[in-house]
Amino acid sequence: MTHAMQVREAMSKPVLLVGPQHTLRQAAQLMSMRRVGSAIVIDPDGEGLGIMTERDILNAIGSGLDPDVEQCAGHITWDVVYASPDWSLEEAAMAMTRGGFRHLAVLDGDEILGIISVRDLMRVWALRRAEATANV
Repeated sequence: MTHAMQVREAMSKPVLLVGPQHTLRQAAQLMSMRRVGSAIVIDPDGEGLGIMTERDILNAIGSGLDPDVEQCAGHITWDVVYASPDWSLEEAAMAMTRGGFRHLAVLDGDEILGIISVRDLMRVWALRRAEATANV
């Protein structure tokens, strides 16, 4: 029997960090270079820890905002949902489904360990299925 894979085994790391003063274009360029769909935002003078996703950038630009002028600060989700590194992938998937989002920040205490996304879950489950099929 295979063990239930934990979030720490599937999460993306290191985490991309952006500041609230970054422009939308800067955030988009950083996400594109790192090939990730989200960034953690740390604002020590404000709300603390937030997340910005590709959808946040898409919505802002789609509403007519200038990506070279508009700062990330107004497009950050501050009520971030966190996953524990020892959650099972099923627990992470359920939390995403309940909340209607595609990314969870993985925290161990106050330390950001990574991000787990729907893409991470799909990759792991697809690989496991392929391995199981190959071993039959």
